Amino acid sequence: MNTQNSLQLELHVADFALAKKFYGVLGFSVVWERTPEEDKGYLILQNESGCILNFWSGTDAIYDQPYFKRFPKDTKRGYGVEIVVPTARELGEVEADLTRAGYNVVEKLKLQPWGLKDFRIEDPFGYYVRVTTPHDIIDPGNAID
Repeated sequence: MNTQNSLQLELHVADFALAKKFYGVLGFSVVWERTPEEDKGYLILQNESGCILNFWSGTDAIYDQPYFKRFPKDTKRGYGVEIVVPTARELGEVEADLTRAGYNVVEKLKLQPWGLKDFRIEDPFGYYVRVTTPHDIIDPGNAID
């Protein structure tokens, strides 16, 4: 597969350790990491379904980025964004693990009208994450009739 022209999602976060902890429960592990220092730092995570998440900075330098410094530091970073994470892990176990760890489950696990099970949770940085079973999003069978 040629990934040169693939869409990439890059989340700007102040704490790589927290990102690794939260997304680790969702089955993500570190592909590579550049240690955060000043305005440099990068983290690539991948899960068993092949999904990749990129994280930039890992320090308070994210607040000095020209676009983001216009907002207060406590602004939720992911307002209006939904990150969809397919996982091969049993969804009930993942939801229970994240709930025990104190994360905010926004919508409990349920079967959706389009036939997939999922739950929604807020990650430590305010991103809205839908955790679902692996599926082919291009298949029109995944649309609601």
